[in-house]
Amino acid sequence: MSTLEIRDLTASVAGKQILHGIDMTVASGEVHAVMGPNGAGKSTLSAVLMGRPGFEVLGGTVTLDGEDVLAMPAWRRAVAGLHLVMQYPTEVPGVMLDDMLGEALTTRGRDADGLSGTLLAEAERIGLAEPLLHRALNVDLSGGEKKRNETLQLAVLRPKFAILDELDSGLDIDALRACSRRVEDLSNEAGDAPLGVIAITHYSRLLEELRPDRVHILVKGRIVESGGPELADVLERDGYAAFASPDELTPERDDAGPREQPGSLDDLFAI
Repeated sequence: MSTLEIRDLTASVAGKQILHGIDMTVASGEVHAVMGPNGAGKSTLSAVLMGRPGFEVLGGTVTLDGEDVLAMPAWRRAVAGLHLVMQYPTEVPGVMLDDMLGEALTTRGRDADGLSGTLLAEAERIGLAEPLLHRALNVDLSGGEKKRNETLQLAVLRPKFAILDELDSGLDIDALRACSRRVEDLSNEAGDAPLGVIAITHYSRLLEELRPDRVHILVKGRIVESGGPELADVLERDGYAAFASPDELTPERDDAGPREQPGSLDDLFAI
């Protein structure tokens, strides 16, 4: 079993403090939903956990099985077992999906033999058309196809923990069901270390298939409430006003700072 521990994490971007002491412990097989309005700090949290440049950690710790995550470069965090499913998956012309996954497995010290069969099985499981496996990574894919592709990569790489940055963004109901069910299955697999999940989302519809063990309400960089899945029901019924004042819910500029165009290579190299 593995454990991802976040303790009193504070962080800023462009000189502005965004996170104000985040505490969260996620174990193998657990699904933690992080919900909050625009400007709450959700994207900043995912960026800091994965080591995106431009985000300054002001204090606190993040450890994965006792190892200091914040001391690792982004690629090392991925090898150690953290995986980000991006809100805006990047198009990478000239880099084929199977080549990328083969290199990723090799870097992790795992055998890439049988990768073609695994890709076919995973594509069928999540409803990704087989011909799309033979294109450059995410190139000319629709939004739903890109999210299915991201989910396929997660299933092949089998990290210890997945950070889902708005997996539900831009998905129709069929794609949402297919992707969220696959992640749910990964979190429930028998063995020493089923997938642990931090699912960042605005809406409870993702959690109809991806069943959370814990729900955290994030407002203005602070977790204002944590509890069981019933918190998502309260949020669905009463909105964020049940957890924060009107002033706290007033949106500011995007918490992650200026964004590159979705799917751009600039975005890939900034992560």
